[in-house]
Amino acid sequence: MLKIHSRCNLACDYCYMYEMADQGWRRQPRRMSRPIVDQVARRIAEHARSNLLPKVDVILHGGEPLLAGVEHVRYTASTLRRAMPEIDVGLHVQTNGVLIDAEFLELFDELDIMVGVSMDGDEEGHDLHRRRANGRGSFQAVRAGVEALRAPRYKRLFGGLLGTIDLKNDPVRTYEALLDFEPPAVDFLLPHGNWDSPPPGRPPDDTTPYGDWLISVFDRWYGAKARETRLRLFDDIMRLLLGGHPTAEAVGLAPIALVVVEANGQIEQVDSLKSTFEGAAVTPLHVSRDPFDAALMLPPIVARQIGQRALGPHCASCRIKRVCGGGHYVHRYRSGNGFRDRSIYCNDLYRLITYIHGVVSADVEALRGATTS
Repeated sequence: MLKIHSRCNLACDYCYMYEMADQGWRRQPRRMSRPIVDQVARRIAEHARSNLLPKVDVILHGGEPLLAGVEHVRYTASTLRRAMPEIDVGLHVQTNGVLIDAEFLELFDELDIMVGVSMDGDEEGHDLHRRRANGRGSFQAVRAGVEALRAPRYKRLFGGLLGTIDLKNDPVRTYEALLDFEPPAVDFLLPHGNWDSPPPGRPPDDTTPYGDWLISVFDRWYGAKARETRLRLFDDIMRLLLGGHPTAEAVGLAPIALVVVEANGQIEQVDSLKSTFEGAAVTPLHVSRDPFDAALMLPPIVARQIGQRALGPHCASCRIKRVCGGGHYVHRYRSGNGFRDRSIYCNDLYRLITYIHGVVSADVEALRGATTS
């Protein structure tokens, strides 16, 4: 993940980059310089070749990456591809969608850059949090960007929609509002929080508000006559229940496979750690002197490579630990205990996973019965 621009044109009040514990963004240059881009490309090529990787994925991120401008995005993408012509470089951009226009779309089309857009639902739900600094909502601008991306010429580049859950938003209405854009994939994110800073509406009791919210979406999604879109969290849970592997870090015990390069060239851990405490994602590494393999030797990253051995006592004794995996790593944080606690969303995840297990198990049994009768 390359932080090609460290600032944003929105002021989302739940943003882990700007509104939570780590304020390191203030010390970053606004834009990743071309010399840093060049060095990053050499380091990625070095890493791919030394590890015999036929493919690497690079996410252009921020802040808001499109603030870097068309020419800088072009330079970054072209430099990455030139540095490793024999390797399949999958380029992705995760954007708030406000700046998507004809010029950017032509660039994405030219360089085969997949585009993911952050969107929280219908206008009312989206504009609860995803506002400009002056308080105005961003939905209309985001909708225009997504509609432009859905044009026949560019539709193949549409990677999907990413939304953060707000319990005040009706779950089915939120899902169907996103479905109106015919996204190939949707992912719902639990708001980042931890035991020191709990997320909204997550009281320290046995209730399951987020689990119940997600179950309502699951029933609507799973019960559709035809598959309308991929929903990553549910797909990953079902994969894990059936013995497979997840595609993201929200659930499961797969080793972390992502490293971040900040705008100044620092190599860091995944950026969601910034929601826990100041400096949580920092490492001593920099692309000017360190290969990416060096990150694999760092204890905080090793802890995310060793599966069940990294779980605390509560999770280690749980019957669904292989599927849940302790939940998202950052949601386990508690001062004094680090990341060895259970997820702040433990009850919600248990409710959701066991519910999906029951539904999928019933269908599997029905299929077995049909094939033996």
